[in-house]
Amino acid sequence: MIHPIFMTTLKRPDLVFQHLANYADLLKCEAADIGKGLLVQAAAGVVAGVALILSLGLTGIAVMLGVLNGRFHWALVAVPAVAWLAAILAGLVAARSRIRDDVREVREEVERDLQILGVTKELNDA
Repeated sequence: MIHPIFMTTLKRPDLVFQHLANYADLLKCEAADIGKGLLVQAAAGVVAGVALILSLGLTGIAVMLGVLNGRFHWALVAVPAVAWLAAILAGLVAARSRIRDDVREVREEVERDLQILGVTKELNDA
């Protein structure tokens, strides 16, 4: 018995080519999204590195000013805290992976197509 995909290919090749063209468009869009995600991660990594260096410097300066003046002021904590917060947030953005989500969508689409092919083969064999 001939598999239904071969019968469809023989009878309506335009449907198969359209389906393959749709897959190509899906992969193209996902590749563009992956590229944008990698660009965002790289930029966040650079921001995290700069913020980390800045926060270490500001913390050191705050400690030196606090010791030199011999008194505590809230600005000596607030200014380095903002830099530390920026470093932590940028580090979290840089560490988060978006590629898995993009690849998962393509994988799910292929799995759905394979399930449909399996069902059509079972129906054809019955």
